[in-house]
Amino acid sequence: MNRPADNPKRPTLRQVASAAGVSPMTVSYAYSQPGRVSAEAAAKVRAAARELGYPGPHPAARGLRRGRVGTLGVVLGERLSYAFDDPQAARFLAGVSDVCAAEGVGLNLVPITGAPTDAQRVAQAAVDGFVVWTTSDDDPVLDAVADTGLPAVVHAGPHGRGMPVIGIDDRAAATAIGQIAFADALRPVVLGFPLDRDRTRQLLTGDDVVDVRFPVTRHRWEGFRDAWTHAGHPAGHLRLAICPVNRGSEGETFALELLRGTEPPDAIAAMSDELALGALRAAARAGLRVPDDLTLTGWDDADAAADAGLTTLAQSLRDQGTHCARVALGLPTADSTRHRWHVVARATTRQPR
Repeated sequence: MNRPADNPKRPTLRQVASAAGVSPMTVSYAYSQPGRVSAEAAAKVRAAARELGYPGPHPAARGLRRGRVGTLGVVLGERLSYAFDDPQAARFLAGVSDVCAAEGVGLNLVPITGAPTDAQRVAQAAVDGFVVWTTSDDDPVLDAVADTGLPAVVHAGPHGRGMPVIGIDDRAAATAIGQIAFADALRPVVLGFPLDRDRTRQLLTGDDVVDVRFPVTRHRWEGFRDAWTHAGHPAGHLRLAICPVNRGSEGETFALELLRGTEPPDAIAAMSDELALGALRAAARAGLRVPDDLTLTGWDDADAAADAGLTTLAQSLRDQGTHCARVALGLPTADSTRHRWHVVARATTRQPR
């Protein structure tokens, strides 16, 4: 009989049955329903399996027979390391993993590279359902996910393709915190996320912001603009500084350029705490007093925001990740897809008059 080192091919269940002198069904039961197999038969199966180097039925084959794979797919419109580098994505994935752990389900991260193989990677993913991290309106992976016919949910948008969207009302939230950020401001700036998948770093005035493909960027920008214009100011006097990545270092660099420029902002509303904390460091480097010289707000209420006394918009990305995972796995959830948010006023903004 060949030892495993002599035979590189995976032994089959039928080979184990033949070596043990039992039926293939008995071998199958020995692994899947051991209570239906006698102790003597089970011992023969285990001995033959050890001799052949048989590890047990292939998980994918078992999943096909059961109609479930036992794995949830999370589609990231980013490189794989983004899941660990971006604090928002990490908090969201923590919520997804909470559900997977409780349900005994695996987690398959499906990274997107922008190459034509992305759709194929999604189509070939052995999963029971998909959670799609917020992406752009024109991202082809949305069609690829929909085409699988598997349960799927999108976090924060885009809407469409028959997939539910779970998140907060970003526009309403941005309006609320923008009213605090821009109170008494003359030269406000929104420190924001990319407009589209090109991720171009640029500074635009309110009249020039068009064709925003990322729904999160679009809705937050619209809310900040609403806060500014409803106070009687022209939209063109509100600027949008677009950061290509959500990193504190990017927020610090861009904010410092603006603060040392010819029209330094007297208010900065950031679309994340990371960008806001970077801007707070830039203000210190520029010798500015916050909030006397510059008011500053963030978004998400991370632990570091509380430590820095940052006024911010609180939401629970972990809860949203949990909700998305439960929907994708067909588990009971709340009927509403909208999650709660609230403004947390701290030391980086002035008290309202």
